[in-house]
Amino acid sequence: MITDVEWATFVPSALLLATTPGANQLLTLRNGLRHGMTRAVSACLGRFSAFALMVIAVAAGIGAVLATSAVAFNVIKWCGVASLLWLGARTVLAAVRGQGAAEDRKTADEGDGEKARGGLSSWRLGRQEFLVAATNPKALILFTVFLPQFLPPGAKDAAVLLLVLGAAYIGIEFGCAFAYAALGSRLRSMGITRRSRRWLDALTGVAMLGLAGWLATDSR
Repeated sequence: MITDVEWATFVPSALLLATTPGANQLLTLRNGLRHGMTRAVSACLGRFSAFALMVIAVAAGIGAVLATSAVAFNVIKWCGVASLLWLGARTVLAAVRGQGAAEDRKTADEGDGEKARGGLSSWRLGRQEFLVAATNPKALILFTVFLPQFLPPGAKDAAVLLLVLGAAYIGIEFGCAFAYAALGSRLRSMGITRRSRRWLDALTGVAMLGLAGWLATDSR
């Protein structure tokens, strides 16, 4: 059953999709630069929690409802726009005000280990990843359209296969997120300038604002 899935086309397609820089990947890169490898990778669990819920929704048929219901789509859409605007504006303002400098000193004092305050920081980073992923209705529709393309014709256990494909995609995206976190951590160890960090913060915030604008102006 699983061997009937078109893995030869699914894997490279999923890899291309996962490696494309987006709001979540830029956020992971920023987290790796600001907080180190451990926190950046652990924060990704927020994103993949959102993706797992989406895959389950698609397997249960909820994704198709969202794709066909204008009301459901618009409710989630405007919640996503508001969330992305808030996160994007906060990130850009932090870059403009140079608040990352204080954040860097705090991280250096705490180290990369999961200490008392470090655990709270990791939770906040994970929450950001979750919000960016979960409040994008296009992501759910993407799973609805993307995953079924690789099912064998006339598959009887389509729901199970969709769960398998979803898990495989999450695994591939995790590998890409790990690479983004490693790149950020590497730049951090190289002593990248504070100005460059602020530029990366600004780029991440602008990417979120851009995604918010795209969602706001796109009808489907």
